[in-house]
Amino acid sequence: MLTAKNASPVAVVTGANRGLGLETARQLAKRNFRVVLTCRNAGKGQMVLEKLLAEGLDVLFQPLDVTSENSIVELGAFIYSRCGRVDVLVNNAGVFLDRYGTEDANSSSVFNASSEALTMTLKTNLYGPLLLAQELVPLMKQQQHGRIVNVSSGMGQLSEMEGRSPAYRISKTALNALTRILAAETQEYNILVNSVCPGWVRTEMGGPGAERTIEEGAAGIVWAATLPDDGPTGGFFRDGQPIPW
Repeated sequence: MLTAKNASPVAVVTGANRGLGLETARQLAKRNFRVVLTCRNAGKGQMVLEKLLAEGLDVLFQPLDVTSENSIVELGAFIYSRCGRVDVLVNNAGVFLDRYGTEDANSSSVFNASSEALTMTLKTNLYGPLLLAQELVPLMKQQQHGRIVNVSSGMGQLSEMEGRSPAYRISKTALNALTRILAAETQEYNILVNSVCPGWVRTEMGGPGAERTIEEGAAGIVWAATLPDDGPTGGFFRDGQPIPW
C-alpha cells in the first residue's frame, strides 16, 4: 500500500550517524528506500545527511534520543507528516557500558555491576526499541506491511551465555525476548520481526581488531529489513542464517 506522500517505502534507522547504522541506512537507500536517519547529536546527524544526499540517496534526518519518550513521539510525528508511512524499523542504537577488557577487569563482573549502568543499558538497548515499536507499528498495521530488525548480539544468547558484561548481555537477551513478543502480536498484519547478530564488526563499539567489515555486518541487517512476505518472523539470525537463542 503506497501513500500519496511518498511512493517509496520508508525505513527508519536509529543510531545512523556512524558504523552499522550509517552503512545500513546507505544500503537501504541504495535499494530505493527513503531512509529516515536518526541519532542523538543533531550536528553529526546533519553531517551524515549531507554526505548521503551528496551520494544521490533519498534520506531525511530527525534527532532521536531512544531513552526519551518525548523524542520518540516527535519522531513519530515527523514520519507521519513527512512520509505518511513506515515500512522498516531498524533498532540499531545501543550502548555497551560494561565492556570487558578495561583497565579494571573486575569492573565488568556481575558482582560489581552498578545499577546506573544496568538502568542506562536497558533504557537504550531494550526500552528504546519497545517504545519505538509502540510508536511506529500502528502505521505498519494501517498499511498491512512492516519489518522490524532488532540489532542484537551473540552475547545475548542463553545457549552460549558466559560471565562479564552483565548489563549488555542482559539487555540483548531481553531484546531477543522482545523480538519474539512483537512477532507474535503482529503476525496478522504482515509485519515480520527478527533479531540479527551482525557479528564482531570493526565499529567504534567492536574495535579495530574485529573480524568483520562494517559492510559485512550491515548486510545481514538489510537482509532482515527486506524480507519477502513469506519470510521468517520471530527468529534470531546471523548472515541470513538462524542461530540458537
